[in-house]
Amino acid sequence: MKCRHCNSKLENEFIDLGNAPPSNNYVSQDKLKLQEKSYPLRVMVCSNCWLVQTEDFSDADELFTDEYAYFSSTSISFLEHAKNYVSEITKFLKLNQNSFVVELASNDGYLLKNFVELGIPCLGIEPTKSTANVSRQKGIETIEEFFGIDCAKKLSQAKKADLIIGNNVYAHVPDINDFTAGIKELLSPDGTVTLEFPHLIELIQNNQFDTIYHEHYSYLSLFSVSQIFNKAGLKIYKVDKLQTHGGSLRIYGCHKEKDMMIDKSYKDLINKEIKLGINDINLYKNFNKIAEKIKDEFYKFLIDCKEKDLFVCAYGAAAKGNTLLNYCGIKDNLINFVCDAAEAKQNKFLPGSKIPIVHPDVLKNEKKIDFVIIFPWNIADEVIAKLDFLKANGTKFVMAIPKLTII
Repeated sequence: MKCRHCNSKLENEFIDLGNAPPSNNYVSQDKLKLQEKSYPLRVMVCSNCWLVQTEDFSDADELFTDEYAYFSSTSISFLEHAKNYVSEITKFLKLNQNSFVVELASNDGYLLKNFVELGIPCLGIEPTKSTANVSRQKGIETIEEFFGIDCAKKLSQAKKADLIIGNNVYAHVPDINDFTAGIKELLSPDGTVTLEFPHLIELIQNNQFDTIYHEHYSYLSLFSVSQIFNKAGLKIYKVDKLQTHGGSLRIYGCHKEKDMMIDKSYKDLINKEIKLGINDINLYKNFNKIAEKIKDEFYKFLIDCKEKDLFVCAYGAAAKGNTLLNYCGIKDNLINFVCDAAEAKQNKFLPGSKIPIVHPDVLKNEKKIDFVIIFPWNIADEVIAKLDFLKANGTKFVMAIPKLTII
């Protein structure tokens, strides 16, 4: 396999999570007995540009289908995060009714609706039909297409964007060079692009191997993204560190030729990454062993619960939960069900484990729940606050990442 950015031969393994079906391919009742497609989930690191990336076995159109069930608006905290971003970026770039904003992978309009309320013209580009339809219902112009250079050339003939947004999409792109070239093409001469993505350093330092799944083609550091931008004729001039998704970066980019001062935030973080060894293979060597230890501890916990006849369920049919479950080999005999607020997931089953997904109200009807496992640990505080009523009956909350924790 060659590196998806620099085309160097990939020889160094980061982690091997075995075989698993795509994490967002939830199973309907009528397909429960059919054989699922599974693919190897192996991640490599390029020793030239240091881009961490999945070994390719599945295509994007297999992963992001019309039945794609991830809706950004399900999380209250993420909606608040998007609203705050729109307020901040509007002031920072002095956006107004004459500006033009484009969001790549705009999902269900969770973010662009805030620009609509401000009267700032915007466009969503979203390849999945289910989420694009919801976005349009919010009054957001949305086109159903995978973004890349071809899409950008068509759009830029009409108008270039003063702001291009890509939140949690950059890691999902199989051809990251084509995607970045599209940004270069669509961006106005004085425009800014902001991308948010989970930070590779956080993944390594906090054992977040469950954020690895087939839909995530790349695992990004500031170091590697800087090189990708540079090749496309873009540069990063500012960086924000975020709490979302267990620790993310928001990078601010512009055309390389633009006379823009590079902020201290960029210089400090790139130097920190290098000091930590982002361009040294030793940083990546022991990650597999750490994941195996977490797997063993989590599996042993569930076996102990079963032997003691304790009632265990879960909250959040998140992709990261599916990675964890399938890596550990856990089935519905160890976890009774998983609750999720997204209607698109309810009455289906988790891929691989076949654990049923139910409405959160089911929790109110169970007489005794001993443990609730929180799969989306990045919003654990939000989940625990929502399920506070369970504490009166002695229910405890469990997270497996970054280590087995019982609250």
